[in-house]
Amino acid sequence: MRAYQGDDTTGFQSPAEDHVEAVPDLADLLELRRPQRYAVRVKGNGLKSRGIHSGDILVVNTAGEPRTGKVCVAFLHGDVVLAVLTEKDGTWWLEPANQPAQPMTEETEVWAMIAALVRTDV
Repeated sequence: MRAYQGDDTTGFQSPAEDHVEAVPDLADLLELRRPQRYAVRVKGNGLKSRGIHSGDILVVNTAGEPRTGKVCVAFLHGDVVLAVLTEKDGTWWLEPANQPAQPMTEETEVWAMIAALVRTDV
C-alpha cells in the first residue's frame, strides 16, 4: 500500500469549498490606508469598563465626528488620555478614566475618535 501523495483525487469538488472565505484584509476592513486613520496601543486599564484593556490596539480616526457617549483620544492638561466624550447643555465634557468629568476648554483638545478595537491577546 502506498502513502497518499496529494495528487491523487477522486475528481469530486469538496462540498465545503463553496463556503470557504478569503482571508480578511484587516488594513482594508479597518480602513488603515486612509490618511486620518492610525493604530495606537493602549497603556493602562482605565477604560476596562468600556472593554478597552491594556495592550489593545485602537484604530483612531482624526477626522471622526465627535459623538456623545463615544471614546476619544484627547489632550488634557498636556497629557494624552482616553476619555468618554459627552455633551451636556451645549457644552462638551471629557470623562477620562479615574478622573471626574471636565468641561472642554482652550487647554483641551479631542485629537481622534475611536473607530475600532483590535485585541491581540485573548
